[in-house]
Amino acid sequence: MAFSVIGAGFGRTGTHTLNLALEMLGFGPCHHMEDVNSNPEHRDLIRAAGRREPANWDVVYAGYKSAVDWPTAYFWRELAEYFPDAKLILTVRNPEDWYRSARVTIFNTMGETADPQSFGRAVIETKIFGGRLDDETHAIEVLEAHNAEVISAFPPSRLLVCKVADGWPNLCAFLGVPIPAEPFPHSNTTTEFRNRFAK
Repeated sequence: MAFSVIGAGFGRTGTHTLNLALEMLGFGPCHHMEDVNSNPEHRDLIRAAGRREPANWDVVYAGYKSAVDWPTAYFWRELAEYFPDAKLILTVRNPEDWYRSARVTIFNTMGETADPQSFGRAVIETKIFGGRLDDETHAIEVLEAHNAEVISAFPPSRLLVCKVADGWPNLCAFLGVPIPAEPFPHSNTTTEFRNRFAK
């Protein structure tokens, strides 16, 4: 199976859960921000792409069948054009709940790195949110504008807008696969995220 699923949802909208679900459905390995953080070579490729240097997406996503979370959610438009047969999934969540979760997890970890060239600092904090991670109203406006832009760009045949709480039915129907016997996964709660980064 070729690279076939692009996750366009921001981090903390259920992307880690979607990662697990896609892998359970046979769309793995699934790329996630954790892959960037754990692979120096991969990290350099993503940083270069974040600077808008020409990106070889075949190299970036080599070996992966799907991708969710940042950095994929930042490059959704380029990836949709580069992989025209790939479907897109936009994970959504109550905006206030999303911000509360993001504020104490991913936004908090960005403040812990002194490297201004990290993808989190250079792209997520600076380019996406304009350096205003502490401004809840602004952050939610950015999230909602992003979601609206993605939704307006694709027909329902290519884009699924979903909440991970909805479970298997819509996801499996969209991807054309049977519903598995295993329960739908749920992963990476705020507590789990903070415990992982505390190690």
